[in-house]
Amino acid sequence: MSLRIGLRFVATALALCASGALASAQNKIAVINLQQAVLGSAEIKKASAELEAKFKPRANQIDQLQKDIANISQQLQSGSGKLSPAAEADLNAQGQRKQRDLQRLQEDLQADVDRERNEILSKSTQKMIGVVKKIAEEKGYDAVVDVNNIVYFKPAMEITADAVTEYDKAYPAK
Repeated sequence: MSLRIGLRFVATALALCASGALASAQNKIAVINLQQAVLGSAEIKKASAELEAKFKPRANQIDQLQKDIANISQQLQSGSGKLSPAAEADLNAQGQRKQRDLQRLQEDLQADVDRERNEILSKSTQKMIGVVKKIAEEKGYDAVVDVNNIVYFKPAMEITADAVTEYDKAYPAK
């Protein structure tokens, strides 16, 4: 993994050298942690809270099924040798049915949460890139590089906080 990051850095540096960006002392380069900027925006924080509230009933349903399964398991343990074979078979069938329901609910919930989260993050990332371009033009940066592709940079070069502030101005959480 770190080799891949190192290779990305070398490729980026070579590309910048080839374009003359590193050769000139007058070029300005800024650094951003794009992921941190997107996740730090008020819009994403609000969307996260809304997602949690939206899926809370289904999470509660999963919790209830887990409690039901634990209750059935407890009944089977405490009734061991005391339950009739039919009652024991019935409890086992109920437990298996609830276990299948639980697994389906968990998988469906995870898929739905992942899908919606990815849609939200994708849209916000595209908007953040637009904000970063605007900041770069306003401040005269020749290049803005994501922090994940850099081995070292001066902290003064980082514009992540500026990007979050500008993003929140441009796209306030509604």
